Amino acid sequence: MRLAPGDDAATVTARQLRELLERLIAAGQWQSGDPDILVVADAGYDAPRLAFLLGDLPVQVLARMRSDRVLRRAVASRQPHTMGRPPRHGSEFVFGQPDTWGTPDTETVTDTRLYGTATARSWNRLHPKLAHRSSWAAADGTLPIVEGTVIRLDIDHLPSGATPKPVWLWWSSTDATPADADRLWQAYLRRFDIEHTFRLFKQTLGWTSPKIRTPEAADRWTWLILAAYTQLRLARQLAADRRHPWEKPSPPNRLTPARVRRDFRHIRPPAACPAQAPKSSRPGPGRPAGRKNTRPTPRHDVHTPRKTQLAKQRTKKSTTPRPRRTG
Repeated sequence: MRLAPGDDAATVTARQLRELLERLIAAGQWQSGDPDILVVADAGYDAPRLAFLLGDLPVQVLARMRSDRVLRRAVASRQPHTMGRPPRHGSEFVFGQPDTWGTPDTETVTDTRLYGTATARSWNRLHPKLAHRSSWAAADGTLPIVEGTVIRLDIDHLPSGATPKPVWLWWSSTDATPADADRLWQAYLRRFDIEHTFRLFKQTLGWTSPKIRTPEAADRWTWLILAAYTQLRLARQLAADRRHPWEKPSPPNRLTPARVRRDFRHIRPPAACPAQAPKSSRPGPGRPAGRKNTRPTPRHDVHTPRKTQLAKQRTKKSTTPRPRRTG
């Protein structure tokens, strides 16, 4: 969805998620007593804001945070007869300063196939210190305190050989157990499968290559891409591994759809075709030369923000500028 000027990304995302969750509940995909629905997002989304906007729904938000974030702990118990206004935020938890972390509430070590030893540590009841700006600029009164659990994931190595960096996650619930921490970071890593699927659609199957004019045509083209993807998945057991010289061999039951597509020209001829033979035809004459196009391509407004005030006139450059300082 294209954002119009003044739209907040978190508010628009929460509205889309709310509509999706209401459809899932209406379809019976979630019933009372089932575990909460887990929404996994990347660092481009404001996780505390999404958790606050979706607080009335059975939803848990899990999102990655940048490594330069600073959160606050809960306020310690106030001593009796203490003067002054009670504080709303506790001490700082700086992601880049280990001396501010303290002892983690949970710590687990897991041996993985791709990443070696994965160490997950979690700290309970951490929240960002909100201010009346950005998405909270229009909020009235005292801003809320959205507490959650912070999880830091460290791994030994990456399959590509690159240097691994720690991953910081924020979960909208509190009092996480070691089992919860392991389930959450594994759920976050699963989202990369979805990203690679969209990458296959765009780069290999050409999802975004045609310049489609109408939403109906875009829907039909999307369904055709999904049908092609389904065929590649079903033909995995029939395809040979036609890999490039720099690629590693892969067993038949682990071939990616992109590798199956390389051998699909050998699978299609012996396979039965449910459709009839196409009728012979030839292309039409097209628009006669010299006649103008009566159906021009529609142009949609991209909501480019325009300047509301006249630009200030540039001051005239001095003919006798001051000499540059070289010392």
